[in-house]
Amino acid sequence: MEKVIDIRHLNKSFGNHEVLRDVNFSVAKGEVVCLIGSSGSGKSTLLRCINLLETPTGGEIIYNGENILDKDHDVSKHRTHLGMVFQSFNLFNNHNVLKNCVVGQQKVLKRSKQEAEKNALKFLEIVGMDKYINAKPSQLSGGQKQRVAIARALSMDPDVMLFDEPTSALDPEMVGEVLKVMRRLADEGNTMLIVTHEMEFAKEVADRIVFMDKGVIVEEGPPSQVLVNPVHDRTKEFLKRTLK
Repeated sequence: MEKVIDIRHLNKSFGNHEVLRDVNFSVAKGEVVCLIGSSGSGKSTLLRCINLLETPTGGEIIYNGENILDKDHDVSKHRTHLGMVFQSFNLFNNHNVLKNCVVGQQKVLKRSKQEAEKNALKFLEIVGMDKYINAKPSQLSGGQKQRVAIARALSMDPDVMLFDEPTSALDPEMVGEVLKVMRRLADEGNTMLIVTHEMEFAKEVADRIVFMDKGVIVEEGPPSQVLVNPVHDRTKEFLKRTLK
């Protein structure tokens, strides 16, 4: 399978605190990979390194054959290939739903207003938010905001979607509506890397589960292995606490 992201010997430290230690793994085109593990295990930092929101301390991140950590690599251009969905939505509060999904297309991809709006409406319809195009973020529920954030990311036509605990800030009844959208994206063959605590969701949609603990990858494999028959004691202990 064609590798879209290939991470080699990645390290990241904040001062003396080592957050990622010799991380090696890859994501293939069309693959859905879920990163699981306790808070502080390095999952979100790994995602942020891939998007260069954090600068790794060492190692390589190969994206479509190019090492994005080379000093002459165009960071802004790299980010246009990756759709990032945060746990805190990060919508522009002064713009309505449609404008939130249009402004990046116009500024970064240099699309016309008409083209950007047409593209935004397509994805807002997919996530079920096309009826709210004139609403401001303050008028939306958490689940609705997150669906707009997903539509905004998709509007940039990314090669890979990165999700950083997209349901962790939501009320339980709103989690389902966001996971439903993500299931659809997975079914449609999107390449997705998801940091999540939703184990049942991970079991359903992931091609591969990566379990991280204390900055290292402890175990990875299909959900049937990692979630049902884990090999490592650390994985077993984590799942025992999580799946109660």
